[in-house]
Amino acid sequence: MKRLYLQTYGCQMNQYDSERIVRLMGQAGYAPTDRAEDADLILLNTCSVREKAEQKVYSALGRWRELKEKKRELIIGVGGCVAQQEGEALLRRVPYLDLVFGTHNIHKLGQMVQQAETLGDRPVEIAFYRDPSYMEDPEARPAVQGAKAYVTIMQGCNKVCSFCIVPHVRGREISRPSERILREIENLAAEGVKEVMLLGQNVNSYGKTSPGGLTFPQLLHTINNISGLERIRFTTSHPQDLSAELIEAYATLEKLCEHLHLPVQSGSDTVLHRMRRGYTREEYMDRIRRLRDRCPEVALSTDIIVGFPGESEQEFERTLEILQEVEYDEIYSFSYSPRPHTLASKIYPDDVPEEVKKRRLEMVLRLQAEISRRKNKERIGRVEEILVDGAAKLGRGQMMGRTRTNRIVNFVGPEELSGRLVQVRIVAAAANSLVGELITGQ
Repeated sequence: MKRLYLQTYGCQMNQYDSERIVRLMGQAGYAPTDRAEDADLILLNTCSVREKAEQKVYSALGRWRELKEKKRELIIGVGGCVAQQEGEALLRRVPYLDLVFGTHNIHKLGQMVQQAETLGDRPVEIAFYRDPSYMEDPEARPAVQGAKAYVTIMQGCNKVCSFCIVPHVRGREISRPSERILREIENLAAEGVKEVMLLGQNVNSYGKTSPGGLTFPQLLHTINNISGLERIRFTTSHPQDLSAELIEAYATLEKLCEHLHLPVQSGSDTVLHRMRRGYTREEYMDRIRRLRDRCPEVALSTDIIVGFPGESEQEFERTLEILQEVEYDEIYSFSYSPRPHTLASKIYPDDVPEEVKKRRLEMVLRLQAEISRRKNKERIGRVEEILVDGAAKLGRGQMMGRTRTNRIVNFVGPEELSGRLVQVRIVAAAANSLVGELITGQ
């Protein structure tokens, strides 16, 4: 059996795509290896949402050049968002690269590898498709490992925010048929999966481009009735699509976890306008208030961009203010970097100095650490249900799991608890995690 080494950068969607790649190449006779030196096929599944993520791609390819020189039959391929963005230009920039496959073309990977192996071709496949069947595996999904699973329900985005490369590398919105999604989740639950994460670039707009399918809230209601499943999560959401029906789902569906990732990007209306986000600060806050009214326990996370073109100190202060007003449980924050093909890169100069971006990012991170630490300390003494992921990074006999509100909890316990729902009492807290004591007798 040949060996596949696969390296993945980026979001949960890329992680899900990599799982598909392993399954598909396994059917083609490739077993995974964790050593690039042992591989017959090296694949890189890439992200281009941030400039730094894109730079990692070329660094990795540079490290593998020597492997290719020593082993001429080695096949090296690049997939994902950088592949979609660059296409044939990747082959010109990296002369020892053998194939390039875009975000809609994973199903063609086996054929492409065969072309490279037997014919010496350097195939490039970066077409977009409107038929959602490209997201389906040709064979039934095999037994899964662990109690959690990703399920892609849609791909692409129609919002076209001025800073975002997603529509250019993932295409326009397209949703999988509801019945295919439900069948997949039913199979996963039958195999022991306790929690599913529904994935999409704009997941809560599911169904808007698929007449005859379920709406996103209807899909959640139907998944909630699947026997054996205990938890439902989804990511990533757009504030415009946080509908009244979706808010109500948080109040009525017992399996929908009390956690929502709702990117705000900036607290300034003028910056939001330049970003083409399609909502104002007050409209965003109104959705937050209505959600918390129906689901007071909901934990919120968000994305923040600092240093967007033209961002003044006053505009940046509005972002600090919204962090204090919302009090997110977690944030993902970044300095702006212009991305190819986006409107912002074409019409706005990248005029905020790097040292200013760095200072603002540090201020955001420092403020959020204080908020997260305080909110976590408020959980001390509470009993929380966690789904145990496995051994904690800390070692020392510790296990790790997540609460329904997506907080990480480390606790001492036996490894056989992996994949189980257990009750723990929170005894300590830091900014990014909690410490629990397993309640005995479970």
